[in-house]
Amino acid sequence: MKFIQCIFLVLFTTYAVAQNDSDFGLKAGLNYNSNGKFFNDAENAAEDPSKNIGYHVGLFGKIDLGLLYLRPEAIYTRTSSEYRSGNFKLSKLDAPILLGADILGPISIFAGPSLQYILKNEFKDFSLEEANDTFTVGAQFGVALNFERIGVDLRYERGLSKNEIDFTDIDGSRVDARPDQFILSLSLKL
Repeated sequence: MKFIQCIFLVLFTTYAVAQNDSDFGLKAGLNYNSNGKFFNDAENAAEDPSKNIGYHVGLFGKIDLGLLYLRPEAIYTRTSSEYRSGNFKLSKLDAPILLGADILGPISIFAGPSLQYILKNEFKDFSLEEANDTFTVGAQFGVALNFERIGVDLRYERGLSKNEIDFTDIDGSRVDARPDQFILSLSLKL
């Protein structure tokens, strides 16, 4: 719950200090993602997932800092990874805090940490325990194309914090919940 409060505090602060060159708005898009390996200690095996399409929706703020800008976001993300044993789905709240620069006309680049809070996880036909850590950290970097009120960005995200989820049905089995994804977003300034 503290994580959710932090997200809203970041967005409220962003909106409160926004000047004429700063923005606030909505964003949504698709993720091409996979989580980490599926480990089965009983069989001494590890399996990489197949990538799947997920989605995200949320809010963003943008604070103009002169040559640079700060872009905090609050995003609900749903990912899906496919293994031979089944499909692993993960729901989380993401709070990227990105530092960017306009490089040429409407094109900008950005990078920064992404704070993540896992809400729910499920693996088809199996029961999972809660994640070892519901709060994790990742990194994002990407490029954006911004026009008057509409923007499009493409970014890459990788989870940095090791975070495994144990199976309750299969002894010694676990799945790595770290994201590895490309994210395509459409944003609308309000």
